[in-house]
Amino acid sequence: MLLVCYPKCGTCRKAEKWLEEQGIPAEYRDIKEHNPTYEELKEWVDRSGLPLRKWFNTSGLAYKALGLKDRLPEMDEEAQLRLLSTDGMLVKRPLLIGERFVLVGFREEQWQAALLG
Repeated sequence: MLLVCYPKCGTCRKAEKWLEEQGIPAEYRDIKEHNPTYEELKEWVDRSGLPLRKWFNTSGLAYKALGLKDRLPEMDEEAQLRLLSTDGMLVKRPLLIGERFVLVGFREEQWQAALLG
């Protein structure tokens, strides 16, 4: 599994700790240093089953600075994916990518269902 996080994000640290407590290994990737590519995002969004708007970090400074609340509705999906691939800080996190799932954000119940059945 791949855990895509930002080290200074409290939610990411919480998710990391939860995985450790469950004894679930995951490869760690810093989203700021190694931003997901367009191709990765396209695949992960499709596999997640979530609408693309759920992939944006709407509480982030970059989202607000770019005025994306107003701009996103006017952008097509490809433009949104391209934008997400330019800056990891625009992407909601953590991301947990497994063989059978892609989880966006940390909700313990959701992670428990996906990982522990």
